[in-house]
Amino acid sequence: MRAVAVPATPRGVTALEWLVGVATVLLGVVAGTHALLHKRRPQSAAAWVGLCLLVPGLGALLYFLFGINRARRRAGKLRSRWVELPAQSGAGTPEAAVPAGLVELAHIGDAVSDTPLRPGNAVEALHNGEAAYPAMLEAIDAATTSVDLSSYIFDRDVTGRRFVDALEAAQQRGAEVRVLVDGLGALYSFPPITGLLRKRGVRAARFLPPRLVPPSIHINLRTHHKLLVVDRALAFTGGMNIGDRHLAASQGCSDVHFRVSGPIVSDLGDVFLRDWEFATGETVSVEAPTPSMAGSTRARVVLSGPDENLGAIQTILLGAISASRREIQIMTPYFLPPREMIGSLQSAALRGVDVTVILPERNNLPPVQWASRNMLWELLERGVRVLYQPPPFSHSKLFVVDRHYAQVGSANLDPRSLRLNFELNLELYGERFAGSLADHFDAVAAGARVLSLAELDARTFPVRLRDGLAWLMTPYL
Repeated sequence: MRAVAVPATPRGVTALEWLVGVATVLLGVVAGTHALLHKRRPQSAAAWVGLCLLVPGLGALLYFLFGINRARRRAGKLRSRWVELPAQSGAGTPEAAVPAGLVELAHIGDAVSDTPLRPGNAVEALHNGEAAYPAMLEAIDAATTSVDLSSYIFDRDVTGRRFVDALEAAQQRGAEVRVLVDGLGALYSFPPITGLLRKRGVRAARFLPPRLVPPSIHINLRTHHKLLVVDRALAFTGGMNIGDRHLAASQGCSDVHFRVSGPIVSDLGDVFLRDWEFATGETVSVEAPTPSMAGSTRARVVLSGPDENLGAIQTILLGAISASRREIQIMTPYFLPPREMIGSLQSAALRGVDVTVILPERNNLPPVQWASRNMLWELLERGVRVLYQPPPFSHSKLFVVDRHYAQVGSANLDPRSLRLNFELNLELYGERFAGSLADHFDAVAAGARVLSLAELDARTFPVRLRDGLAWLMTPYL
């Protein structure tokens, strides 16, 4: 006699399973609500809300790990540290301090940044690691009281070890030495340089290092600052990390760094101390030196990042484009500007302003170049000139307006710099310095190749498709 299979009786949902299900849904709702209230871009908010509601458990977990900005820092801490100059700084910028056509731009800087416009600074361009590194090492070798160094990347190569030796020697002479390296940038060399520095007796920390417990696995929220402050009297900043990678002769990467002296150095020192406090929890009290005038350039520190300073650099750049009357010169390795900046550059060109953008002929990040090429036709169509600079790959970041205004520093013109990283730029007013950058720009432009609409239109269908797909990934490049 054949056995007859008896269908299993459906098991009822237990109270525990019901509670877990309800809790999972509630977590998804809570996470989605948090994203709705705290994300500043509708695309990002919509993506997180959808993920949290459609896949509540996994979505809430991913949002907790990757979506919450744990790097917010109070701007008030920074404002409380600015050293005021008698009768020449404060909330507003005297109209006589800047050229007439740039007064409104200076007021924008007053409004969106936490720093005053400092008079009396000297700024010198140092081209490539061959010029910048010896000057920086010489400054460290002469340090007597303090050396504060912040870098996104600090490699364990020949150049990196030279800096380690110099920092160790400064520490042994009695100078207070502090080194801050980005938590992800430090992994460009393994093991990270911070271990070697500590072994040599140098205090070193990593900014938001990735870890599982407590969770901190942010690919974004990086500090992109490149800053060296010596004795609170001399500073170096710009686009260069520490390593052989910025030696143009041997590594094929050109860049511009800047040596800075004058009152603005005190502000740069305060920027480092704020970052150090965030990364280590240590508050460092430094007696502010009396600012000494060193030159004729007026300068302002402009910070931007996914905290209270979000969008500051972008806002000031948009103001500078609007204030332009004759010429805008842009040099950047990564060019994926937001829609607002594309429109502003188009409008400037249509007003008769000579707008020129210099990009590397061959980028070290091909997907960024592909994505950029997908949108360049919008600028070319409105009269913006785009030039391709031949190798070596240029990592330089320059923005010059009318030979009287410049912005230099760590920020690229892409979403990562303008929204996701902590960036440090200098706003610089002065015909002598801005004019020298404009001359350098013109010299590079003379050897660059003009990109035409015809060349973009001649791309094959597979190349257009590749460029378009890369462009879709713009928020993540």
